[in-house]
Amino acid sequence: MLITKYKNCCISMLLCAGVTGFTVTTKNAAVQVKENEGVDLSCDYSADFGANARVEWKFKDRKGSQTYVIFDGKPTDPYRDRVTLFRSNLRINKVTSKDNGFYDCEVSGNQQYGEAKVTLTVLVPPGIPLCRIPSSVTTGNKAVLTCHDSVGSPPPTYKWYRNAVPLPTDPSTIAAFKNTSYTLNSVTGKLEFLRAGKLDTGSYYCEAVNSAGPPQRCKGGKMEVRDLNTGGIVAGVIVFLLLLGLLAFGIWYAYKKGYLPSK
Repeated sequence: MLITKYKNCCISMLLCAGVTGFTVTTKNAAVQVKENEGVDLSCDYSADFGANARVEWKFKDRKGSQTYVIFDGKPTDPYRDRVTLFRSNLRINKVTSKDNGFYDCEVSGNQQYGEAKVTLTVLVPPGIPLCRIPSSVTTGNKAVLTCHDSVGSPPPTYKWYRNAVPLPTDPSTIAAFKNTSYTLNSVTGKLEFLRAGKLDTGSYYCEAVNSAGPPQRCKGGKMEVRDLNTGGIVAGVIVFLLLLGLLAFGIWYAYKKGYLPSK
């Protein structure tokens, strides 16, 4: 009996102090959907906000640009033919990769405010990645190979292959690759040889991989690591000196014969 009276007293005190249960929630804070399909983003709020609560939806893309989807109870111009608001939930009729990002359901009423956040990932298989592979590298110099796909969502990770053999992310963990030195970033797709050696010669290609579809590979190309051609450099210097000597002789001869003015 005393416990019941104590509870009732505490509840009355909380209500008098203005402490209520204003809450905004979502049934699914991380949503995935295939491209060109429809999706529902849920938003529920407690009755404390009142019968005339204001509901707005905002969208922020992965680059940080933010815009309204629902404002003053209506879709904004960019979304007018694509979204529907039912109660406080948002339906996007046909998603594209541009809809990837973060959605805020904001509710205000009775001088209170609350929000729920939803992350939307549009599933798009990777496209054929663009890879850049140097055809020739001097022994001991740095070689950088790059791979990138701008289509896939979620953003793909990358695998590199040499002579159709996958390169491990950490070469020191596999005996067959301990004599080679490189760094491979599977997130950016960058493969870098700090000091390229003859063993690094080979045919290279990369693959873009994500959970939305089959992996895609680039056309690839051959990278050859060659020693510095010192003989060619010496021969080039000798030829240059000979040409310089011939030029000097020609000027002297023309001057001697009076073909050039004395001044």
